Amino acid sequence: MELRKIDLDTTTLTLSIFGNLDAAGSREAQADIDDVISNYGHQEIEVDFSQVQFLDSSGVGAIVYMFKRLTERERNMRLENVSGQPLEIMQLLRIGHAIPVNSKNPTNS
Repeated sequence: MELRKIDLDTTTLTLSIFGNLDAAGSREAQADIDDVISNYGHQEIEVDFSQVQFLDSSGVGAIVYMFKRLTERERNMRLENVSGQPLEIMQLLRIGHAIPVNSKNPTNS
């Protein structure tokens, strides 16, 4: 699993996830997640799920952890390009009620 940070502008930081967001992937991403929470001043964090094929409870935990820490710092987070099994899990758990999911393309949420 790889997490790439893309500076869109001074307001928005995109985190592109490549690989599965499962127990192993969540452990690998933890340092990057903590870095984004602590060291980046972007108000908006967009997490790009276009390359994520699988999401489990550990991945959901990592997403919720990041969302809560960013919210504490009065920053916003959204999940974009979510499809397939990860979208099914998010819909089942109603994650979209707390964290915007596919907000740029609301027909897929």
